[in-house]
Amino acid sequence: MARVKIELPEHFIFETAIQVRISDINYGGHLGNDSVLSLIHEARFQYFNSLGYKDELSIDGFGTIQADVAIAYKGEAFHGDTIKVQIAVAEISRKSFELIYLLSTGQKEIARAKTGIAMFDYKEGKVVSLPEVFLSKIKA
Repeated sequence: MARVKIELPEHFIFETAIQVRISDINYGGHLGNDSVLSLIHEARFQYFNSLGYKDELSIDGFGTIQADVAIAYKGEAFHGDTIKVQIAVAEISRKSFELIYLLSTGQKEIARAKTGIAMFDYKEGKVVSLPEVFLSKIKA
């Protein structure tokens, strides 16, 4: 079976902690695969907040749209665990960029993820160039 491989960067630019809720637990008794996607969404939201944006739709006149996602599951997490989510920016182009995520509890790696994010004009319904101010913030 071919496995998703996500290479980690040397350093991360943002970190947050998110506690695993009971609703994040699946019938196997551990963090569900769908909840990992929700956790990285919350971490991305917090990252944009740290850059001074109120949400993912108010970025210098435009919004973002998730173009793709890859997740590699590495270990289990359980109700009450605190997940450290680290984020790095990669592959910046004129209209999009990637975010790399590392999820862990203590020394135990839980998952790696990568999302492709495009800048999107929701009024026009099309992908647009990254605003210069935003671009300078994610490159910093």
